[in-house]
Amino acid sequence: MNTHRTLATAARVLRQLRHDPRSIALMLFVPCVMLLLLRYVFDGSPQTFDSIGASLLGIFPLITMFLVTSIATLRERTSGTLERLLAMPLAKGDLIAGYALAFGFLAVIQSVLATGLALWALGLDVTGSAWLLLLVALLDALLGTALGLFVSAFAASEFQAVQFMPAVIFPQLLLCGLFTPRDTMHPALEAISNVLPMSYAVDGMNEVLRHSSVTGDFVRDAVIVASCAVLVLALGAATLRRRTA
Repeated sequence: MNTHRTLATAARVLRQLRHDPRSIALMLFVPCVMLLLLRYVFDGSPQTFDSIGASLLGIFPLITMFLVTSIATLRERTSGTLERLLAMPLAKGDLIAGYALAFGFLAVIQSVLATGLALWALGLDVTGSAWLLLLVALLDALLGTALGLFVSAFAASEFQAVQFMPAVIFPQLLLCGLFTPRDTMHPALEAISNVLPMSYAVDGMNEVLRHSSVTGDFVRDAVIVASCAVLVLALGAATLRRRTA
């Protein structure tokens, strides 16, 4: 990998996104709107918002970053941009890292906005540090970015990229422990949930919700989510295609 080429790729992606206000709005503001809606859905039961708000603070950014990243990367390939870039002395790793940096920068802004809104405007009550909550939200958004880059290699159209959401995101959403504790699920489903990264994203948020200091379980959860993001990015570089078949 070449640092200069990676940074140049990230800068190019950010310049393109600057001219796409709808994608920027989807990435930065939709998670905030969803949290706001959720807060007033449970207006008469703030303790319910406290119990699930932290988990959804990580899930909403993951979903939006997955959707936007997969479609944006696919658009680059179908337009022939990726083919032209890879005809230059630009390695696949440089390209994927550049995309990850660009969308990761937006993920930082998104996570700061969503965490700030949840804690100080919507009154989300957590026992742990706001910085730890922000860290997990950021890792979740980066994981969504990595998953989006990865699945874009297998889609032939933007419609197919959207269709990957039920296959990649929804099973994790059902099994991550948001709706019921994972240890109360059928043993087969619990075993599956143990290998899904969103499960550890929710577990990490719950650790911040319940504990005032950094716990060993929190460190484990954060490391697993970060490792999954790096692994999926590596797979994305390995499966990247120049053009859509």
